[in-house]
Amino acid sequence: MRKFALDISPLRKYRELRLLFASGMITRLGSAMTMVALPFQIKELTNSYVAVGLMGVVQLVPLIVFGLYGGVLADAVDRKKMILLAESASLLMTLILFCNALLPNPHIVILYFVGAAFAALGGLSAPSLGAILPRVVASEDMSASNALMGLRWQVGALIGPSVGGLIVSTAGVATGYAFDVTSYVLSLIFISLLKPVPPGEKSVPPSLKSLVDGLQYAISRKDLLGTYLVDLAAMFFAMPTALFPFWADSLHARWALGLFYSAGTVGAIITTITSGWMKHYFHHGRAVMWAAIGWGASISLAGTFNSLFTVLLFLTLAGAFDEVSALFRSLIWNQSIADEYRGRLGGIEVLSYSVGPLGGQMRAGSMAAWTNLRTSVVGGGLLCIGFVVLAAASLPKFRKYDVRTNEFVIQKQSEANNSQEN
Repeated sequence: MRKFALDISPLRKYRELRLLFASGMITRLGSAMTMVALPFQIKELTNSYVAVGLMGVVQLVPLIVFGLYGGVLADAVDRKKMILLAESASLLMTLILFCNALLPNPHIVILYFVGAAFAALGGLSAPSLGAILPRVVASEDMSASNALMGLRWQVGALIGPSVGGLIVSTAGVATGYAFDVTSYVLSLIFISLLKPVPPGEKSVPPSLKSLVDGLQYAISRKDLLGTYLVDLAAMFFAMPTALFPFWADSLHARWALGLFYSAGTVGAIITTITSGWMKHYFHHGRAVMWAAIGWGASISLAGTFNSLFTVLLFLTLAGAFDEVSALFRSLIWNQSIADEYRGRLGGIEVLSYSVGPLGGQMRAGSMAAWTNLRTSVVGGGLLCIGFVVLAAASLPKFRKYDVRTNEFVIQKQSEANNSQEN
């Protein structure tokens, strides 16, 4: 069992990791409540599939623009400052949601505006959050640290939607937003305690040229390109989050709305706490490919049943597969990308794991409106499987990625060793 147990030793070794862990867990707890409250509020105001799915559309462009720019900034400025400023602005946006919810007739335009602002702020901060880890944790502890970083989000994502769904459906969306406001205040305290993380010696000023250089580097690395394409396809085709309020209604289980959001997180936590084996498995590209296929298959199977228990079971399984993919993708990124590119590549990573779900919301909502809920869910999972197989077949360097022989991993480890000797 020791082979599978989660290694928590990095939390004892690294102070900055402990602060990031606490901040992320608290933030996710509050944000998960808002994640439930926003689509629920839109559904209550409009009762429209398309209106709920439209949130993905309004968030798409800000996420792309600010995600790429956030990556450029993460390589050029102090990464702690970027995170602190973005979290502070997110606190302000949540206060706006809270005040809007208290109005006799809440403005739906404000919901879309704040949703777009959240996407922009997430795009600005996420590359710095992703790029900060290799600066505070040694390479040999990266696998366990990645799992711990995943666990911090998962605990919040598990408790948040479950409690949030109950709170929102009983006490109202304003109460859910109030919890999120409190979580941001606590998170900011932990972030403020972080030591500065200034740019490295090889950093370049933020510019269009530096952004283009980062994009060219990512495209030239077919192993990285595979991770982006596979995750984008999995999230775009098989992320049915926008349908959860309608799905719960169709099963006559409105009370279980929070369980729909948290089921995948349960699966992810199971993967994380049994992730010890991952540091002994070296075929990372193969792991990402099969995990994405398992995600698509699980989503399709969830859509074929009318039993609440069975649907939640397959959503849990989907979450387990998704976390396998996420952990191995993080290992590929953190162990093979040089620090001077880490922020810009972090911006591209934000697009790969965020643009897909946002576009997937519109895909799921539109397809459900044109056909029905079941066709949207099952069809999306099947499309995911097909695209992942095609991408893996077209990119052998991704499919055959082995951390022991990858030239970029070896080069990065050699540079780290030379730096320690000097």
